[in-house]
Amino acid sequence: MTSLTKKDPVTGPLLEIADLVVEFAGEEETVRAVDGAGYTVAPGETLGVVGESGSGKSVTAMSALGLIKPPGRVVSGRVVFDGADLGAMTPRELRGLRGGRIAMIFQDPMTALNPVMSVGAQIGEAVRLHRAGTSRTKARARAAELLTLVGVPEAERRLKEYPHQFSGGMRQRAMIAMAIANDPDLLIADEPTTALDVTVQAQVLDLIRLTRRETGAATVLITHDLGVVAELADRVVVMYAGRVVEHGDVGAIFDSPRHPYTRGLLESLPALDGDAGDLTPIPGSPPTPGEVPPGCAFAPRCPMARDRCRVERPELTRSGAGRASACHFHHELAGEETDAQV
Repeated sequence: MTSLTKKDPVTGPLLEIADLVVEFAGEEETVRAVDGAGYTVAPGETLGVVGESGSGKSVTAMSALGLIKPPGRVVSGRVVFDGADLGAMTPRELRGLRGGRIAMIFQDPMTALNPVMSVGAQIGEAVRLHRAGTSRTKARARAAELLTLVGVPEAERRLKEYPHQFSGGMRQRAMIAMAIANDPDLLIADEPTTALDVTVQAQVLDLIRLTRRETGAATVLITHDLGVVAELADRVVVMYAGRVVEHGDVGAIFDSPRHPYTRGLLESLPALDGDAGDLTPIPGSPPTPGEVPPGCAFAPRCPMARDRCRVERPELTRSGAGRASACHFHHELAGEETDAQV
C-alpha cells in the first residue's frame, strides 16, 4: 500500500481553541452561535466533537480556520495552532495553512469540489499550491497515488473524470485524497458520513482511520453520531447551545457521563442487545441561537433541573480525572455510579 510521510513529533497541544465567541448579524438582531467554547487537540489524537444540530460544533471549527463569512464574525477568543496565533495571521497566511498543515473534509463533497474541474486537476492543484516547484506531471502522479491510497479503482483513468461522474462515496474518497495531499498535521472532518448510506459510511470511517495511521495527523471529528465517536475518537467534547458542556476520555464519558445532556444522548442510542423500547429520547428540542434561555441552556429539557439551573449558568468545572462538566449537580451523577457499583 502507498504510504504518506510521517512527521516529527510536536510538543504541547497542536490546536488550542479558547473562549471562542461567534455571532451572526441578522436584520433585526444579532445571534450568538458559539458562546465561549474551547478545546485542545494533542498531536496524533482524534477528538470527537458531538452535539445536536445548532450546537455550534461546526461553526467553532470553521471560525477557528477563518472560514466564517459575513454576516458571521468572531467576536473574541483565541485559536493557537502549533504555537502560532491564528487570529493574528493575515488571510494569505491562513490560506497557506489551510490545505497544507491543516486540512478539512467537508460534509458534502459535491459542493466542496469544483464541478467544472476534473478530480485529478483539483487534487493536483492542491499539491502544487502548497509545494512550490512541483511540476504538473509530478502533481498528477501524486494525485493518482492518493486516489489509489483512498481506494478509488482505476485511479489513472478516473483522474480525468469530473465530480458528477463519481458516486457519493467516491466523491468523499476524492475529498479525503485532496485533504491529505500535503501530509497535514491536523485533519478536520465535518460530518464526513452524514450524506452516505450505511455501507459507504463504514468504508469512509475505515478510510479516516487509515489516514490517521498513515499520516500521524491529529483529527477533529465533528459529528452528531456517538457511535462514530466511540469507534474512532480518543477524547470527546460535547456541545450544546454554543457551549462545551462536557469533555473527557471517550471510555470515561461513555461509561459514566457527568452531564444530563450527555447521558440523554447516550440513552437515546440503540443497543445491540436491546430493543426499540429501551430507547429514551431527550424531550423537546435544542434552543435556536437567538432564543437560549438564561441559566443553563439545557434546563428546559433536563430531568435534573432545579431553580438554580434556571437562573445561574454553570461553568465548566473538573468532574474527574482529565474530564470536566458544566452542570451544577454533576457530583450527583457521579454518586449514582458509585451507588450502582456497591
